[in-house]
Amino acid sequence: MKPIAFILGAVALTLTGCAMIEQSAAPLPVYAAGSLREALTAIAADHEARSGQKVALTFGASGLLRERIEKGEGAAVFASADTEHPQRLAARGGWAPPQVFTRNSLCALTAAHISATPDTLLATLLRADVRLGISTPRADPSGDYALLLFRKAEAVRAGSQAALETKALKLTGGADSPKPPPGRGTYAWVMDEGQADVFLTYCTNAVAAQKEVPRLKIVQIPPELQVGAAYGLTSRSDAPPAARAFVAYVLSEPGQAVLQRYGFGRP
Repeated sequence: MKPIAFILGAVALTLTGCAMIEQSAAPLPVYAAGSLREALTAIAADHEARSGQKVALTFGASGLLRERIEKGEGAAVFASADTEHPQRLAARGGWAPPQVFTRNSLCALTAAHISATPDTLLATLLRADVRLGISTPRADPSGDYALLLFRKAEAVRAGSQAALETKALKLTGGADSPKPPPGRGTYAWVMDEGQADVFLTYCTNAVAAQKEVPRLKIVQIPPELQVGAAYGLTSRSDAPPAARAFVAYVLSEPGQAVLQRYGFGRP
């Protein structure tokens, strides 16, 4: 007869194995801002390798994802490029208050023929012959951050806010925005197609676009115009333990190291 400790240990091992199989058989649905695509895909792969939990990632503009969740789509975790959209979910009930898990900032992605520096960027944006592209406000937080930049510009040069708001082309992030062909990055494609001369986007997006289209240039936003982007992370109140485990991994040192590797800042 085998010792009782051996039998109990075998039962525990069997149950653990079953739990892991059950975890792996039910992918965790995670909705996330498009700017997180590369970093969160890497984090999800690391998490799956460590835990056995598969993760099903859905990327898009944060505001549009929030609307889809409100209409009943079954996300268990929501990683937004701002804190407002996850906070709206929490205010409706059923979602945890968001916590800032990473940060980003805006950069100016410019065509090769644009000569601009941080000191001359505002004057460049205001030029009548320069087409300025942004994401769609309210649907995509990147567009909202651009509007905040325009507001800051007003303090630097009177009349700038109205002029920039009037000329800004809302080229991405909206429900009806044209989608790039498969395999193309959104901002690289927009600039490569000549839809704008300057595009205000996250610095992480600008770096990825320049890797895809090397002739593009990146201009840093001067301090007086810079707008910081705080990314918010939340999960459903009734989500399975796998959701809390994934959130914890994103916030852990290994998860944060991946975000930093892709150019994001610490919370």
